[in-house]
Amino acid sequence: MVTVPVSQLKPGERIIENVLTKFNNILFMKGTIVSERDLDILRAFLIPSVQIESKDGEAEPATQEATSEEQADNVLPFHEHYHKMLHLLRRVFNTAASGGHNPPILEIRTTLEALIKNIDQYSVLTFNPRHFQLNDFIYHNSIMVSLTSYLLAKWHGLSSKELMQVALAGLLHDIGNAKVDAAILFKPTKLTAEETEDMKRHTIIGYNMLKLVPAINEGVKLCALQHHEREDGSGYPLGIHGDKIHTYSKIVAVADMFHAMTNDRFHKKAVSPYLVLEQLQKESFGKMQPAIVQTFISKVTAFHNGMLVRLSDNRVGEIVFSDRTHPTRPWVNVNGKIINLTVERHLYIQEVIRK
Repeated sequence: MVTVPVSQLKPGERIIENVLTKFNNILFMKGTIVSERDLDILRAFLIPSVQIESKDGEAEPATQEATSEEQADNVLPFHEHYHKMLHLLRRVFNTAASGGHNPPILEIRTTLEALIKNIDQYSVLTFNPRHFQLNDFIYHNSIMVSLTSYLLAKWHGLSSKELMQVALAGLLHDIGNAKVDAAILFKPTKLTAEETEDMKRHTIIGYNMLKLVPAINEGVKLCALQHHEREDGSGYPLGIHGDKIHTYSKIVAVADMFHAMTNDRFHKKAVSPYLVLEQLQKESFGKMQPAIVQTFISKVTAFHNGMLVRLSDNRVGEIVFSDRTHPTRPWVNVNGKIINLTVERHLYIQEVIRK
């Protein structure tokens, strides 16, 4: 094991101890093979040094350790295919970042189809990626947005032939971020006005990357451009109104907002999914398409009595009644005391512990 300054770290070297941010979030997990982009992230987070495998290989390769752990865990097929999708998407983004060719749509579609075959093992409200690392957020977010968009399109009544195209739209909606400056994309503090404008360009960049790809339909391409547009014209990059926004973009916008806010990001901690659902409900009055938002909230909060949850004050209880007019605020039994979250507004569900 050798400790080296980040200034002397080289691509291809293996990190053998988790790299933590100042907030103790995992930035890179042990076993990571450093790339040029990873170096940019380390510099953006002002990481002074990391521990790497020595040249004589004295440290046991972490990838072998991870493999044996996964075997011991008896990994579900969904997680196996999710892991393959993660690796493929990382490669697609890295190729795009270096000015490479069109994304390999056939390989992407085949890998995504295998993942979706196991979508019954995926819960929008409670899923957490295995071995999540902050520097992989953009890939995890793209996969979760893809899966959630697929389900939302199905719930909303889109035809079966469109479901895979919606899933592809969700997977590739942020492809333009591959060409955004890593110092902006992974900045641990709030962006300046100028940096925000640079970041917003990912929509136009993404559309230009996809517009000539023949194996995807126009909705997938427009989604890369329009997923930050809003019904009232307050979005970007074009500020168009609802009737000009493609249905795929409206679906992906809901899924993207939900997952972006419910997972840790470089500059912001994860928010309770129930608070995010309430925010989405507010956004449906002008910004998000109301029918799509209501379908989403109704489906993901279809609780069963007996679900175990942790409240925002850390008490654990059991859902005993769900009021469909207030889907994010059921009644919760905590040690024999009924907490009506529609009345006790200062409390909310922090997380689902067991379904």
